[in-house]
Amino acid sequence: MLVKWEGIVIRSVDYGESSKVVTLFTRENGKLAMMARGAKKTKSRLAAVSQLFSHGYYLCKAGPGTGMPDLSQGDIMDSFRELRQSLNTTAYAAYIAELLDRLTHEREPNPFLFQLLLQTFRHLDEGRDPEILCRIFETKMLMVAGISPQLSACVNCGEQREPYAISVSQGGLLCPICQISDPYALAVTPSTWKLLRLFQVFDLERLGDIEVKPATRNQLKHVTRSFMDEHLDLRLKSRAFLEQLERMEKMTQTDRSD
Repeated sequence: MLVKWEGIVIRSVDYGESSKVVTLFTRENGKLAMMARGAKKTKSRLAAVSQLFSHGYYLCKAGPGTGMPDLSQGDIMDSFRELRQSLNTTAYAAYIAELLDRLTHEREPNPFLFQLLLQTFRHLDEGRDPEILCRIFETKMLMVAGISPQLSACVNCGEQREPYAISVSQGGLLCPICQISDPYALAVTPSTWKLLRLFQVFDLERLGDIEVKPATRNQLKHVTRSFMDEHLDLRLKSRAFLEQLERMEKMTQTDRSD
């Protein structure tokens, strides 16, 4: 039986001498793995459509069971060519794709996540701030994983009383009185927790230019990564590579300022 899905390639792994196992995140059926036979061959009609980040319509031959379907052909709608021109932007896209892959199960439809991934890649391709896009995506994936921080009031007493700190272990804001309950609570500025709260409900299609100070950027990253490290067992190769690039960029900026 032939079926057609709209999907984005979030993983592509070599299989044997000439084939690939391609993982799509589809609009209709969530995450799906399929066999792209001969895709490693230069002249294969599947070579382009099986590239990482490609967005298009994929025609697959699916059997009667739940086995891996064969990819028959694809029609690319967007290859996100500009996204690939920068190593830094490509690294962010790879991290976003791997994070989505690790936090979702196969064949669980989620049109919201599909649209979120598609819009994120479109903004990256347009040259929007990859760091802020990554923080927005991480914030929404924390919600998917069920570990989203509570950012409307103190998670301990329920009072709205600033200045807040963020407790990773308790799962959200702590007011000044309750901060004694977690000596490891993260000190953050109002801008940081308010931006995180905005990111939880923010519609990426309305994204404009967001100016964020370096100190706030660092706090945003520290909070989202701390929640993932505390509550999720993830070892992402793409994150390690991205953090290496970030360290190199900081060293370069330091050398320029000297």
